[in-house]
Amino acid sequence: MTRLEELPVQLHDIEKAHELLDGVIERTPVAHSRALETALGSPVFFKAENLQRSGSFKVRGAYVRMAKLSAEEKARGVVAASAGNHAQGVALAASKLGIDARIYMPMGAALPKVTATRSHGAEVVLHGSTVDEALAEAKRYADETGAVFVHPFDNADIIAGQGTLGLEILEQVPDVDTILVGVGGGGLLAGLSVAVRAKEKQLGKKIRIIGVQAEHAAAYPPSLAADALVPLKKVTTIADGIAVGRPGQMPFDIIKELVDDVHTVSEDDIARALIFLMERNKFVVEPAGSVPVAAVMNSAIKEKYGDLGTTVCLLSGGNIDPMLMLKVIQRGLSAAGRYLTVRLMLTDRPGELTSISSIISANSANVTGVNYTGASGALSMGEVFITIDMETKGHEHCEEVLGALKEAGYQPIVVY
Repeated sequence: MTRLEELPVQLHDIEKAHELLDGVIERTPVAHSRALETALGSPVFFKAENLQRSGSFKVRGAYVRMAKLSAEEKARGVVAASAGNHAQGVALAASKLGIDARIYMPMGAALPKVTATRSHGAEVVLHGSTVDEALAEAKRYADETGAVFVHPFDNADIIAGQGTLGLEILEQVPDVDTILVGVGGGGLLAGLSVAVRAKEKQLGKKIRIIGVQAEHAAAYPPSLAADALVPLKKVTTIADGIAVGRPGQMPFDIIKELVDDVHTVSEDDIARALIFLMERNKFVVEPAGSVPVAAVMNSAIKEKYGDLGTTVCLLSGGNIDPMLMLKVIQRGLSAAGRYLTVRLMLTDRPGELTSISSIISANSANVTGVNYTGASGALSMGEVFITIDMETKGHEHCEEVLGALKEAGYQPIVVY
């Protein structure tokens, strides 16, 4: 086993990064969650890095990396690749340091993130369909031009900058027992774990550190099992901020030594957590930033560890595309049984919709949308498909509405 003092990032690196960032970033607040404390039986806090400048933690590592460049390196400019948060962090840091920045972003990057990156003065180039493809193009550009490549997670200065969050959490919640952190490439989790592990002796206790990944973008569990980097063949998740198909080598080397576990959550878990944060704490958090809360809300993590003690969930970012937010809200409400969409086949005759509406109304559901289609090979002449959206009051209420429709002779198919 590698000793803490043999790792490529040390506590003194993180403390120097903390000094560099003084006056550059915000010391983001910590908020208490009464609702999750009731559910867990122990205190739960949110480290609200979604309120950070540029909307995420990424500016920490980006600024530290770029501030340490030589004058000659700064003159050559920097290049980076990102789905959005690292892009904005690099762009903001470059504007503060007077460095030209070129950022490669995937073609599907959220428009608000692209716009925000350009607003800091960076040149944005859309390339490829994934972050990995954008990364490859950014590296090619660096090799061709001499621009300094600023990796989003696989760099010691980046990791040290992100690790300053570990110092802040320990200062703001000194009695913390468990810290949950979302994981993409691993720079944040690696830096935070170095800071926390180095301070444990001073604190006189062991702190549980758990990484959290989206289940369809979870490269760390198989990589940790194999003790080697295992790239994913496919990455699909609403949490675009952690949609990374291959861990960084340096973060991986640190995480495998210092982190207790990497947990995965479903897309529905993430959507529920995002809505919970909006409703209960009035926080706008992107899906990648909500995965620690998704893990706490998922009973699996409590079943595995029992009492988590005083818990801190790191809300890593708040940069969410409003269009994605609409989709996530719909999915989250559906997962919570508060939104139901059904599809039915009807005889195309007067009064059918009225009958269905009466059944839904009698069972206290509220119709919010109706859509007809008669163009389907599965339909006979005189038949139509109708899709109905409705507000419901939980899973039991959904079952009541569905049961009433079936009892009336209809065959509703649940869409959401």
